[in-house]
Amino acid sequence: MTTILITGANKGLGRETARRLIAAGHTVYLGARSTERGSAAAAELGARFVQLDVTDDASVTAAVAAVEAAGGLDVLVNNAGIEVRSPEGAIIGAAELTADVLREVFETNVFGLVRVTQAFLPLLQRSAAPVVVNVSSGLASLTEAGKGYPGAAYPASKTTVNMLTVQYAKAFPQMRINAVEPGYTATDLNRYEGVQTVEQGAEVIVRMAQLGPDGPTGGYYDAAGRLPW
Repeated sequence: MTTILITGANKGLGRETARRLIAAGHTVYLGARSTERGSAAAAELGARFVQLDVTDDASVTAAVAAVEAAGGLDVLVNNAGIEVRSPEGAIIGAAELTADVLREVFETNVFGLVRVTQAFLPLLQRSAAPVVVNVSSGLASLTEAGKGYPGAAYPASKTTVNMLTVQYAKAFPQMRINAVEPGYTATDLNRYEGVQTVEQGAEVIVRMAQLGPDGPTGGYYDAAGRLPW
């Protein structure tokens, strides 16, 4: 079995992914910003807790050291993500978008993903079957852009995640690196407005986290298969 780290895993899709992967026999590090909430979730699930704030260099460096000291890493699931709304709770569209809002969303969804991935690359490169799963969104698809969701910052951040996925896959052909779309899942990210359960949403994340060396790389997938960029 493999050793897997999931960021933002004390709740929602991250927590359900951890639960499923532990049930499948894997060793799972549950990464979370909050030591209290993260350690409680890890204890309940049977995971190993590691304090991990994807926006903080020192936190990420300490997490790498902890995982390395315990034996290394095979799979990284970049799950941590945020959406920012107006003080009234409204989705912020392009007409209302500010640089500060965009910067806040990108700090976690994009810069945080890069910070964590770059930091853990040395450990992943030592694995016999390294895998990276970047949790993206159907809203990232340029082919499907303009349908439904009016927000600007979150889709832009996930489109960037998709491009980074392709570039990482090209740079590290020995790894299986893919972006996944869990679907519109009810979590606190969308104020539980989603229509899927976390059990349904985690399906594609769990599947892609368990890819073997002959699995696909550089792709964008949902539960039904490959998606258009």
